[in-house]
Amino acid sequence: MLYHLFDYFEELGLPGARLMDYLTFRSGAALILSLFIATVIGRKIIDKLQKMQVGEVVRNLGLEGQMSKKGTPTMGGIIIIISIIVPCLLLGDLTNVYMLLMIVATILFGLLGFLDDYKKLKEHNKEGLKGKFKIIGQVGVGLIVGLTMYLSPDIVVRENIETQNVTSHEIEITYKQNDEKRPITTIPFVKSNNMDYAWFTKWMGDYAETGGWILFILVTIFVVAAVSNGANLTDGLDGLATGTSAIIAVALAIMCYLGGHIVYSSYLNIMYIPNSGELAVYAAAFIGALVGFLWYNAFPAQVFMGDTGSLTLGGIIAVFSILIRKELLIPVLCGIFLVENLSVIMQTAYFKYTKRKYGAGQRIFKMSPLHHHFQKAGNSGIDALWQHPITPIPESKIVIRFWIIGILLAILTFITLKIR
Repeated sequence: MLYHLFDYFEELGLPGARLMDYLTFRSGAALILSLFIATVIGRKIIDKLQKMQVGEVVRNLGLEGQMSKKGTPTMGGIIIIISIIVPCLLLGDLTNVYMLLMIVATILFGLLGFLDDYKKLKEHNKEGLKGKFKIIGQVGVGLIVGLTMYLSPDIVVRENIETQNVTSHEIEITYKQNDEKRPITTIPFVKSNNMDYAWFTKWMGDYAETGGWILFILVTIFVVAAVSNGANLTDGLDGLATGTSAIIAVALAIMCYLGGHIVYSSYLNIMYIPNSGELAVYAAAFIGALVGFLWYNAFPAQVFMGDTGSLTLGGIIAVFSILIRKELLIPVLCGIFLVENLSVIMQTAYFKYTKRKYGAGQRIFKMSPLHHHFQKAGNSGIDALWQHPITPIPESKIVIRFWIIGILLAILTFITLKIR
């Protein structure tokens, strides 16, 4: 809103009105504002949640310090959502389709998570919404994002082309003259790092391009559901999901800014995505909201984000990656989420297999998701293939180590853009 108001001030010739034209200024302002909202207003929301007795329901799983968390205010994801939406509405370009899509996705995921938390609190258990309803919600958001990217004339790309200079024999990066509506994305580790989904539907002949978009929409739905669930599973230790998401958000913000600037895109030899630079404002607000929330969520947590926050964080990261055409980098960048997801899948599948074959279920990990494995003592009567560490690791140390791994994965993600 302020962005459009300053446009009017600029027409009137008021001094300083052009500040809002600078993406870096608006991004910086969004970060500061979201950080302020999360820390100052967040405290009031936490106090309100305590008065409403909106406390976490905790099951005794035999983890050190677990039962001390009982009654800690939950649904703190509301703080994150408000801290993102307000700066974006004030400082973002609300005519930009990328910004609008992120705002809508944030609200929809927030509502889905809120319903899950509300059901848990109402019924005083950890079940919440049935899994099929969560999946339906995630598929719905993924479908909205995918179809919008297909149908909107404002979502286009300009593909990078490598040409060799005849005289110097050096590789020069140029771009096609016109913006194109194509289902292409970035892939790591290869020289020509663009992939067109239509390559896989060439058998459809004249409809190959349409088939490519259908495939792109299906990938979008899968990515949204997978990353959202991964963030949800990672939210099990104080500050783990918040800090990991903040690291991912910084990496996405940089990639967004580079991909939305034709000069920097040319240097990195990546596709240029017109108008996507506006997402830097959203990313800055996202980072500020996470850091501000971490002020209260770091060990020992004064508030939990609940599914209101964790489902939203994963959804935001997934949709943001898809909009900047970096969804195939997610297995590297969101490696923590991926491993947490895989640990649950492996644990469940192996337990069911051994129970069916031997009559008694066996485990791969002492406990899943993976972060809980490190909290349990080994060789303590647990039938797990992987017993180490024998001595439980303190919660705060597990969180810091996961953050370090997240930073290394973020660095590796950028390296993949240059290793070809």
